[in-house]
Amino acid sequence: MAESPEQFRGQSRLPRFAEPLRYDLVLRPDLAACTFSGSASAAVAVSSPTRFLVLNAAELAVDRSSIRFQDWAPTEVAQFEEDEILVLGFDRELPLGEGVLAMDFTGTLNDQMRGFYRSKYEYNGEARNMAVTQFEAADARRCFPCWDEPAFKAKFKITLEVPAELVALSNMPVVKETVCGPLKTVYYEESPLMSTYLVAIVVGLFDYIESSTLEGTKVRVYTQVGKTSQGKFALDVGVKSLDLFKDYFATPYPLPKLDMIAIPDFAAGAMENYGLVTYRESALLYDEQLSSASNKQQVAITVAHELAHQWFGNLVTMEWWTHLWLNEGFASWVSYLAVESIFPEWNNWTQFLDETTSGLRLDALAESHPIEVDVNHASEIDAIFDSISYDKGASVIRMLQSYLGAERFQKEYFIKQGM
Repeated sequence: MAESPEQFRGQSRLPRFAEPLRYDLVLRPDLAACTFSGSASAAVAVSSPTRFLVLNAAELAVDRSSIRFQDWAPTEVAQFEEDEILVLGFDRELPLGEGVLAMDFTGTLNDQMRGFYRSKYEYNGEARNMAVTQFEAADARRCFPCWDEPAFKAKFKITLEVPAELVALSNMPVVKETVCGPLKTVYYEESPLMSTYLVAIVVGLFDYIESSTLEGTKVRVYTQVGKTSQGKFALDVGVKSLDLFKDYFATPYPLPKLDMIAIPDFAAGAMENYGLVTYRESALLYDEQLSSASNKQQVAITVAHELAHQWFGNLVTMEWWTHLWLNEGFASWVSYLAVESIFPEWNNWTQFLDETTSGLRLDALAESHPIEVDVNHASEIDAIFDSISYDKGASVIRMLQSYLGAERFQKEYFIKQGM
């Protein structure tokens, strides 16, 4: 048994003696002050004798007086910023089985486009802030204390307290809203099991358009006010992709709704958050009068890629970031499969070969890496989000499909092994 919180410094992974089962998360973003406050209550399964709980937290001010596990306050609280962990020590061994860990915290809506951050937009000529999350790969810890590794899947029940006039979105549908003066409290359905990097929240002023899949799943595209016409193409591709993937994976879309939203300030092209996919505006919006043909194709590929992740990555998830290439390579490959089905006139596989060369060019450099990379610390993860993981990874998947045959690959390799 570790003797002090110092024993957990410098470890590459969280210990496994306690794991989360469910989170009850309340967040209160202040868009004017660019701050947020929150409270988190996590049902935790303690599986081995320990008097410590170790979880991730970074750039958060945790109210130490609020921390409780069951009725016990910790006797030791250590927050190691360099390791991005919070260590709680108690004066007795924790009972085996399920207990509840609760705490309050505050943070800043940063301008770094990661964690819980702010994005600027204009409404009626007035500059405004929206609140957005971007948690992949390891930035949920910048929004709330959590077990921020993909293997620690849990259910999430999220509540937001926001200005009453704003749209507040999360992974799951809204259960109810209550308005009290200038604020409203929005309650969401509990999610299925998912990793922390897939939790998503967006708060701002938006319009939307919607459609439904053949199975009746509601699909919406959210844009800044006045731009919904530019979301029609992505909405059409999204609905068709969900129908196609449902058949390909022989598994229904796992959630009751899917939202896709365009964010003005967004570091990645898009992010496959479960049920609430966030996009850079240029990756989701298409203007029939002004956008190029290449932009249209890129929107289609990006939408199909992110929706493929709803199954491969979200429903079935890698245990650790070492296997990122399989997560991203498969989504890249199957996105071309979907777009080829929707737009056969595009000769999409020819463009797939063009994309492959970008991965091979990077692979030819002396500092190249294998598609499977040992990741020893969260700080190393971002470096492997590159063409080798995406494009070379997709090429390996296509080679495997060609070797096994399309039908055998689909039914025996993916469905049996993955699902």
